[in-house]
Amino acid sequence: MKLITSISGIRGIYGKTLTNSIASSYVESFSALQSGGKILLAQDSRPHGKEIYKSACDILTKLGRDVISCGIIPTPTAQYIIKKEKLAGGIVITASHNPIEWNGLKFLDNDGCFLNADKMNKVLSKDSKSSINNAGKIIKSENSYQDHIKNILNLSCININEIKAKKFKVVVDTVNGAAYKALPELLEKLNCNVIKIYCDNDGTFPRGTEPIPSHLEDLSKAVTSNNADIGFATDPDADRLAIVDNHGNPIGEESTLVLALESYLKYYKGSQKVVTNLSTSMAVDVIAHQYNSTVQRSSVGEINVVEKMKELDSAIGGEGNGGVILEESHLGRDSLVAAAMVLNHLAQSNLPFDKILEDIPRYVMIKDKISLQNDIDLKHIKTLFQTDDITFIEDDGLKIVWEDKWIHIRKSNTEPIIRIISEADTFANAKNLINHIKENISI
Repeated sequence: MKLITSISGIRGIYGKTLTNSIASSYVESFSALQSGGKILLAQDSRPHGKEIYKSACDILTKLGRDVISCGIIPTPTAQYIIKKEKLAGGIVITASHNPIEWNGLKFLDNDGCFLNADKMNKVLSKDSKSSINNAGKIIKSENSYQDHIKNILNLSCININEIKAKKFKVVVDTVNGAAYKALPELLEKLNCNVIKIYCDNDGTFPRGTEPIPSHLEDLSKAVTSNNADIGFATDPDADRLAIVDNHGNPIGEESTLVLALESYLKYYKGSQKVVTNLSTSMAVDVIAHQYNSTVQRSSVGEINVVEKMKELDSAIGGEGNGGVILEESHLGRDSLVAAAMVLNHLAQSNLPFDKILEDIPRYVMIKDKISLQNDIDLKHIKTLFQTDDITFIEDDGLKIVWEDKWIHIRKSNTEPIIRIISEADTFANAKNLINHIKENISI
């Protein structure tokens, strides 16, 4: 298996496709690309991240860079701090939702956003080299997540007093990842009674790293046994939020953006330009239409959504994997912002969470994948669907859209697989789309 390089950064198996020296070569390339100034360095809780972190610190300081050393913090916290402090950029050592044996680097520009495609390609080419200057210094920044929390507590679209008055009981599962302190502390400041599971920083990842329903059994049990109002789960670097309802039912990560969006549009804002990606639920379109707003779609990948948000001057967007992007805080997926927005919706609605869910559009989405051997023949796939009521979108793989269903086939940015995602009104209709592709695909 090769090192995965994409617009999302680099990822590999630590000690095999990703080593300290390989990581350092990309760190040097990134440093040469960024203008002068301090570089923020952070990591998730994977134990081998400490070795990459030390190597990154060493190469950056040798190149004359001052390093803001934040240690284990959420990726969105790193993004917020870079924007707030006007730093030259940042590097987060994380493989996000990939399993424990993986690690990687996410590269952040001087506005806290991921590098765009042009800059990322320059980093990946490793053509740029830094000149050696006087040695830089390491500036430790402990508890930097608290500035991020303070920002969230002052967002104009969050009614803090309403949330505090409800005294919600919330169970939190951070998979022993980067949000282990930040998310519980945010909730406590919102006057929630917080029950913590898997909120250490030892990086053991006691469940599957993706916060998908099949990985949230322990969270579901904790919600029901504690008679909680809601449960929250993150991935290891805390840019994604998944939710369990008050009866212990995982509602699917696609619903996170839908709920946050309704919170934003229903209580505080008028017509908006909402941005999401091609693989996100059409429930977003339904909610936006209800509040006289429009939806624009980008290729999959956080920076693609962000670039479209910048282009359209959009205030809210995100991805259906549990990633909510609120421009007022920063332009990046943020599980902490998402949690506050969902609690805001719960507080303002004055209903139990399961009753709120009854009123949001729900579709059946199936996410499948095939191990990648060769390029996929998208032209052949198009020939499988030839009716007048179809729209083909070829901006990112191939998306085939009907009025009431769709299927999207594309290479993953983060794993050596082809993703096949379908959505329809019933499981049978969504599954039929998946089966039709898999029975006829050749890779």
